[in-house]
Amino acid sequence: MKKNVTIRDVAKESGLSIATVSRYLNGKGYLSEQSEKKIKEVMERLDYKPNEVARSLSIGKTNTIALIIPDITNPFFPELVVAIEGVARTRGYSLFLINTPEELLHSNGFWRSLESRFIDGLILGSFQFTGEVLKGMENMNLPFVRIDRAVGDDENNSFGVDNSEGAKLAVEHLIEVGCKKIAHISGPSSYPSSSERLKGYREAMKRYLPFQEECIYEGDFSLESGQKLIKQLLNDHRDCDGIFFGNDLMAIGGLKTLKQMNIQVPEEIAIIGFDGIQLTQMVDPEISTIEQPIYELGKLATTHLIDMIEKKNEGSDYVKLDVRLRERESTLGKHPGGAILPIK
Repeated sequence: MKKNVTIRDVAKESGLSIATVSRYLNGKGYLSEQSEKKIKEVMERLDYKPNEVARSLSIGKTNTIALIIPDITNPFFPELVVAIEGVARTRGYSLFLINTPEELLHSNGFWRSLESRFIDGLILGSFQFTGEVLKGMENMNLPFVRIDRAVGDDENNSFGVDNSEGAKLAVEHLIEVGCKKIAHISGPSSYPSSSERLKGYREAMKRYLPFQEECIYEGDFSLESGQKLIKQLLNDHRDCDGIFFGNDLMAIGGLKTLKQMNIQVPEEIAIIGFDGIQLTQMVDPEISTIEQPIYELGKLATTHLIDMIEKKNEGSDYVKLDVRLRERESTLGKHPGGAILPIK
């Protein structure tokens, strides 16, 4: 059985002290060019592999960041993870992914267990940013950024999109294709992104369809809530001919239920989602959506966090990216020629 080579073996073979070899491994303190050359030669000859965990702990840095998300089964998050992991890797960091229900973030036990992971920074992916969550993160005394649903207005180290403007684009598009009664199935009201999308929906409705009765149903961003709430919506408002879903996953659930009910999309009801996940192109009909720049969000947030870890910025950015309308079959063709919007 091959013997594990230790730092003591390297020191002995090179004729130098353990402290000198340690300085070489950690990149700290002065070493002569001759000593560096000798240590490197011995390490290669003995096939010495430093204990990266121990070395990281000794210098107080592990080059690991954590991403905390609520639901890896939601296709939005794997697309976000690809961006974050890619940027982290190019900067020499590894990603520790934590998929956890929101209620666990409110317990001290969660944050204590996270401390034992020896991470350098945090990305909070999509949670209500409560006092308990903020306290837990501050107790860890680590750099952190917020992204997507965890982002409120004008908060430092936050990276989100213009949710309100995206909702207005969705409503305007539904009106342009001829919808006369438009409902909104929202995300949880506790999330800033949900409330901003609801705000944009209401503002657009007030501008273009001021006399329509309110048709708003609160979901939880899951496919199942889209399935359930569209039944309730159509039971209450069978004359509804346009639906803006608070995210794409609920829109996909809604589309499935509409097919089961033999309701034609978009001829009878036009639907549009929010996020721009790839799955919206894999259903029939393809679903129109308000597209978030998911990759750019992950890239900016990760770059900012690592710059904070490496003390290259002061950690005060608040970024709100633009969204864009993706017109697809679930809205196009409802009424050829569409409608003309009132003058703004």
